[in-house]
Amino acid sequence: MNQNAALQDYPALSKHIVWGAVENCFSPNYEVDIALVSNISIIPTVGDGYVVMQLEDGRWELIGGTLEPDEHHMDALVREAKEEIGAEMVNYTLFGCFNCHSSASEPYRPHIPHPNFVRLVGYGEVKLTGKPLNPPDGEQVALVEVVPIDEAVRRFEEIGRHDIAELYAMAHRMKHS
Repeated sequence: MNQNAALQDYPALSKHIVWGAVENCFSPNYEVDIALVSNISIIPTVGDGYVVMQLEDGRWELIGGTLEPDEHHMDALVREAKEEIGAEMVNYTLFGCFNCHSSASEPYRPHIPHPNFVRLVGYGEVKLTGKPLNPPDGEQVALVEVVPIDEAVRRFEEIGRHDIAELYAMAHRMKHS
């Protein structure tokens, strides 16, 4: 399947997206140079439900984050799931990536690739085992909930994050295909 066909039902993901100084483009092709991977994200599931997290400032956000120095991306995913949603990973399936370009003069963190880097995206089953760890240098999570897919999508659309809403919808479609 070519990229345009794969993204035809996802208009927000089929165009360039800007996050601050970073312009990025989603691709269903996740075979990338591993040296360029700086971030990893997950659309987490618990049974038929989807895990969403809300930050202390009220924003619903994508779960995942930046790799630490010399950290493998799957180790980063395990760490981020524990820190942000108090979860253990059960399984994970990659389904795409964001190819990113930063216009900032320096990288977000000194050890990550710059100005071009990749954020891997996938979905997977998690087991909620505790509360978010909320490390002082990370995003502060106020709420973690398991909701039906329609509710997860609605929450992201409501705050104008159509890109994340479409990632949840895409993960749902792939999980059930």
